[in-house]
Amino acid sequence: MVPTIGYRRWTMIDIPFETHGPNAISSAPDSRAIAARLAALSHPARIEIIKHLSASNSCCCREVVDRFDLAQSTVSQHLKILVEAGLVRFEPDRQRSRYAVDRAALAEISASLNALVNSCCSGR
Repeated sequence: MVPTIGYRRWTMIDIPFETHGPNAISSAPDSRAIAARLAALSHPARIEIIKHLSASNSCCCREVVDRFDLAQSTVSQHLKILVEAGLVRFEPDRQRSRYAVDRAALAEISASLNALVNSCCSGR
């Protein structure tokens, strides 16, 4: 059975924040990098693609298309977003490019989220 992925389109607005002064966010570049990676994971299809890629060493786009009920162009766009965020590696392989999960990048996101949750919840 092929999983069907539905989603609702969201509008995202880049809200500026202070990098100096009393309201400054202490690690703005790190926060932006983490936010960019989390934004790449904010679509259910991309999460499913990450899961699928994680189950193998690497896949070509066609293998991902065959797994999900999505058009090839849609899968390509999702893969592009994941590659640009640094969550998936792109490996040219003759006529079929290969994609693989960057497990170190996912581990960094996990560690960042754990640190955020711990810092927010440690005062309880």
